Amino acid sequence: MSRHETLRVNIFFGCIILVSSLILYRLFILSYIKHTAYSLSAAAQSDNINNVLARGNIYFKDPLSEETNNLFLAATNKKFPTAHVVPNKIPPDSRNEIAEKLSGIVAADKEAVLKILNSNSSNLKVLARKISNEQVNAVKGMGLKGVGVSYEMDRFYPGGNTGADVLGFLGYDSSGRSGQYGVEAYYDSDLFGRVDDPSKAPIESAKGLISSAKGLFSKDYKPIPSPDIKINRPADLVLTIDKNIQAYIEDKAEELMAKWSATGVTIIVQDPATGKILSIVDRPTFNPNSYSTAKPEMFLNRSTQEIFEPGSSFKPFTMAAGLDLAKITPQSFFHDTGSVTVAGYTIKNFSDKIFGSVTMSQVLEKSINTGVMHVENLVGDDNFLNYVVNMGFGQKTGIDMPGELHGDITNLYSGRKINYLTASFGQGIAVTPMQLINAYSAIANGGKLMRPYVVEKIIKENGKEEITKPEIVAIPIGDKTSQKLKSMLVSVVDNGFDKARIAGYDVAGKTGTAQIPDGKGGYLENEFIHDFVGFAPAYNPKFVVLIKMDKPQGITFAADSLSPTFKDIANYLIRYFNIPPTR
Repeated sequence: MSRHETLRVNIFFGCIILVSSLILYRLFILSYIKHTAYSLSAAAQSDNINNVLARGNIYFKDPLSEETNNLFLAATNKKFPTAHVVPNKIPPDSRNEIAEKLSGIVAADKEAVLKILNSNSSNLKVLARKISNEQVNAVKGMGLKGVGVSYEMDRFYPGGNTGADVLGFLGYDSSGRSGQYGVEAYYDSDLFGRVDDPSKAPIESAKGLISSAKGLFSKDYKPIPSPDIKINRPADLVLTIDKNIQAYIEDKAEELMAKWSATGVTIIVQDPATGKILSIVDRPTFNPNSYSTAKPEMFLNRSTQEIFEPGSSFKPFTMAAGLDLAKITPQSFFHDTGSVTVAGYTIKNFSDKIFGSVTMSQVLEKSINTGVMHVENLVGDDNFLNYVVNMGFGQKTGIDMPGELHGDITNLYSGRKINYLTASFGQGIAVTPMQLINAYSAIANGGKLMRPYVVEKIIKENGKEEITKPEIVAIPIGDKTSQKLKSMLVSVVDNGFDKARIAGYDVAGKTGTAQIPDGKGGYLENEFIHDFVGFAPAYNPKFVVLIKMDKPQGITFAADSLSPTFKDIANYLIRYFNIPPTR
């Protein structure tokens, strides 16, 4: 064979190899990379589904259910029936009669239905969404051309309002379907599988969400994915939220709301060793399956998106500074005269009590304002501010939830002595519940400030898992300081809160009864926020619990209102984790 002929053969085979490679590459794209989108499209066509919703599932942990792989399905996609008409297929002389029948079936206004029929449109018009089985049968039973039942995929939350404040919901923004609030918003790109937009979903105001969601209920709305959104390989989320703990805590929050006629309750359970959040409960709450009927303020997660003055539950951090700098010991004495006067201001203990000679442990036990102000003076203003900042206050915790607030410690940058002293017992500064429990976890775990998180792992379509690793943000206090402070907090429960004591266990905790700012430089009369933060077993803690209750009626102090609930929760968790006695 001549050199010329050999060259022609080589070129021919080269072309074959090139074409074959292109075909194989295209097959790979269609069968593997684009598999999810095409399979969903095929399913939609075969099931008469009007839209394609490709979004990953969200799971709670469920250690008690081995048959479901220790997971509970918290958010998924579900096919819902809709009643529709094609107006131009319905004879004009029978439209009035058909409109009357349809309005009775789908509970719609007859005139509104008739207006749709008289539009003579050739497009499918939805009359009602998420109709019942009885309505489906009734519509199909009419047996009329141009009247029928089709299906749409939408987000479904099997647990109803369980964990709603962590989950958020699938709503709308200017570009179409979008996760709003909770992990639905924070991990929107992962759940949708948007490989071309790694940024997190923008946070829209609650009022804007309701406004944009109205499209769902308009008659002409067609849920078709926006063409500029590339959906590819949606991921599943496994949360750190324990479904069993969550359910129990939600019941306790409901009990508190009802018992004390409170305007709000927030309860958080955290693993202090890792920072993972085992439960977040807010009351009042909403059902993400019907979020459009909820008041917009219910969408906010008050554990991260609301601040409050913590009151006496902040005192352990002032003590932590004093212990860590060796300015005090738990046995150091202080003589209380009942008040302190600074720059013309007189600050007193609660109920104007005078305690005389007391130890630092007793200052916490009896929650003596003047005692912690004494410690702040020993520590010094600059050092006090450093410890407050190092404990995570005045900054975001970094939790993987949208819209987290910084808190407010700006008073401590004013240089006014009075602001440092009031801050020493939790007044004049504001924190989020998440900041407060996370700082207590640092006390509980030996001095390490962890980054709290709610997503344990992200599961990609091919089974690859991205597992969240515990992260130490800072080490604000030493282990010895932590041990001393824990012993002081145990004595607070042992000698101060008999309603929180648990036989056989070392329990640490502190309450706070805080006034509510009136927005005019003062405080509201006879309205308070109660909070309790505690952990057990104190010297090897497995959990930290924060309870916050807004404006309870008929009771003054958190020690009385929240201690019994903390005891119930701690008892439940001790049994749940099978923790042996420590005493």
